[in-house]
Amino acid sequence: MDNRTVAIICHGGAGTITEKEDYARGLSEAIEEGYRLLRQGAPALEAVLRAVVMLEDNPVFNAGTGSSLTIDEVAEMDAGIMTQHGRFGGVICIRNVKNPVLVAEKVMTETDHLILAGDGAIRFARSMGFEDYNPVTEKAKRRLMELRQNGSKFFPRLNQRLGITEQKSGTVGAVAIDRNGNIVAATSSGGIAGRMTGRVGDSGIPGAGVFASPAGGVSCTGHGEEILRMLLARDIGERMKTLPAQTAVTLALSEAKRKKVLCGAIAIDARGGIGYGYTSPDMAYGYKAADRLFLFTDSRK
Repeated sequence: MDNRTVAIICHGGAGTITEKEDYARGLSEAIEEGYRLLRQGAPALEAVLRAVVMLEDNPVFNAGTGSSLTIDEVAEMDAGIMTQHGRFGGVICIRNVKNPVLVAEKVMTETDHLILAGDGAIRFARSMGFEDYNPVTEKAKRRLMELRQNGSKFFPRLNQRLGITEQKSGTVGAVAIDRNGNIVAATSSGGIAGRMTGRVGDSGIPGAGVFASPAGGVSCTGHGEEILRMLLARDIGERMKTLPAQTAVTLALSEAKRKKVLCGAIAIDARGGIGYGYTSPDMAYGYKAADRLFLFTDSRK
């Protein structure tokens, strides 16, 4: 493969997006940096990690710095990364690190495990040299306070006790294909605001929030519980064995919409084809291929 086949697509979460310009700016910066690396011959793994780290470091997004808070006002984060060769690393309910996706990558490359969770994930992060970091922002604190006042529809039983009736979800993710045709996907999330402490979402689970195979790579966003039920990323990945990325995403999300699941997905197939879609009111996404950048603000579904 030559340089013209490289591509990267990123998302900044599905839901209702009011800060469209801020989301577009953050996505553009991450995509441009990932694409620059790909054009220079960097592997897809490096490009995806760099793009997701930039999104995690941007407090506009619900991942890394700025992650949503649990009902106990703590930031528990999930992240997963997967290569087309089946290598995977994930962290679940990790706290006090700046970049969960980098810890997930270390789980993949430095351990015999697939996923580390909670205190074990934190201890592992420290052993790998990741310093203590507080990702909680004032914005996240205000969001939790607003939810307690206005409510959420995702957790009706829990929300009856909290008085929560409205919810907003978010995640970040990236998928890239490099000049050698290697595909890597990663997803990182700060979770649903107001969730129970210890809740596990889809982002750190292979086949749910993230998936890669020789047929293509996928990163999902939205209501994690329902994405887990559907194994949405695996579903799209399997469809890409015989279908282009866009067709695979469209068909899988049609099923999600039928089931009234609020979600979104991005994908790249083995030929470098791009796919994206969502059932929620909005999804922040963008991609660059053939030296052309596209952002979700340029067009509406």
